[in-house]
Amino acid sequence: MPVPEGWKVEVVEGAVCFWPQRDNHWDLTANVVEQLRARYPRRRLLSDVRIDFPGHLNGFAADVLLLKEGAEKNAKGRWKHQDVAFVAEVISKDTARNDYGPKKDAYAAAGVPVLLIVDPYTGLCHVYTEPEGGAYRLEPAVKFGDPVDLAGTVVGLVLDTEEFAHE
Repeated sequence: MPVPEGWKVEVVEGAVCFWPQRDNHWDLTANVVEQLRARYPRRRLLSDVRIDFPGHLNGFAADVLLLKEGAEKNAKGRWKHQDVAFVAEVISKDTARNDYGPKKDAYAAAGVPVLLIVDPYTGLCHVYTEPEGGAYRLEPAVKFGDPVDLAGTVVGLVLDTEEFAHE
């Protein structure tokens, strides 16, 4: 199906979701990617690339993905959810329900070790770790401007949120 320019599309639990990408959304996404690039090669980082996750028709195009070292595409030429080490989702007003709900649950079911949800509407970052039984352990929320400590996780670094903009 044709997608209007400037819009993102995902399939979440079988529903096709469209939303426009705003400037601040891109700035936050790029900020996370740039910080990860200081440690990881570009080929291990993806943005807006479809990956099929567990659940009913979940074709997600996460804002930022870090692949595990040695990750390879499957026979269909797609990355596998088993090779995702980290996901960062930047909240949009129209997609917040999906990011905090079915997408978070699917990432946990897939065993993605670390999920970061960046919420410009609340000015908070939420870190989810240690997926077990389809659920994550929630770390305390971090205010924009404070560091997000992922050093003790597979990500292995501290994210600087000083330049994160609150909507």
